Amino acid sequence: MLESTATGIRRHSNEMDTAPSPNSRLQVNPRPRGGRWISLLEVIVGTSIVLGDNLWHVLPNSVVLLCAMALVSFRLREGSWIPSGLGLPGDWRRTVLLAVAAVIAQQAIGQFVVDPLTSPYLHYAPEANPMAGAHGVGGLLRWIGIIWTYAAFGEELGYRGYLLRRVADVAGGSRSAFLAGLLCSSALFGCAHWYQGPAGVVSAMVSGLVYGAAYLLSGKNLWTSICAHGLSDSLALLLTFLGVAS
Repeated sequence: MLESTATGIRRHSNEMDTAPSPNSRLQVNPRPRGGRWISLLEVIVGTSIVLGDNLWHVLPNSVVLLCAMALVSFRLREGSWIPSGLGLPGDWRRTVLLAVAAVIAQQAIGQFVVDPLTSPYLHYAPEANPMAGAHGVGGLLRWIGIIWTYAAFGEELGYRGYLLRRVADVAGGSRSAFLAGLLCSSALFGCAHWYQGPAGVVSAMVSGLVYGAAYLLSGKNLWTSICAHGLSDSLALLLTFLGVAS
């Protein structure tokens, strides 16, 4: 009787040890098929797409191309889109709170660190804020749609979910590898805002660092950076619409 009870306890303990946690979908990190060389090739192609669109103007929309590459790559190499961070989080409340914290950090760093240090030397392009053309409720709703689909979802999937991770794959997948991925993807994110002028590039790089940090600190939950990006741009849209920001 005691042996059967002990066996049952051990079996129950083993089941608890192997049971998936609520956030296990966010932690899946299978080694991609093809190894580092394929990841390196993807990083080179992705970098060429970003530069070819935003600096050289010889390619069409880089965000659309990056998203297409990401979805195909994760499906073929990992067998799922979950490793990109698109698995639904187990705790949406924590996800949103982390996103809000990231927005607060981004705004504070921009206002009190980046702008004071760079404004004497770097300037924004005259048309750095495309949302300045939003007029009326229709224009406001149109930009809200663009922000949460193209900017928040598209750019976060392309830069944080895809390029950051692929750079980390090339570097071996360690913590320092993900730090390298954070730095490289943020630099490319800055290049994607070349049209905003030198100050806009630096500002976007810093935003990329904040969004990427939120992504990594949340257990590679891409919805955290998507929410942070969407909230930040929505705030900028509201201030622009009210005439508080230009």
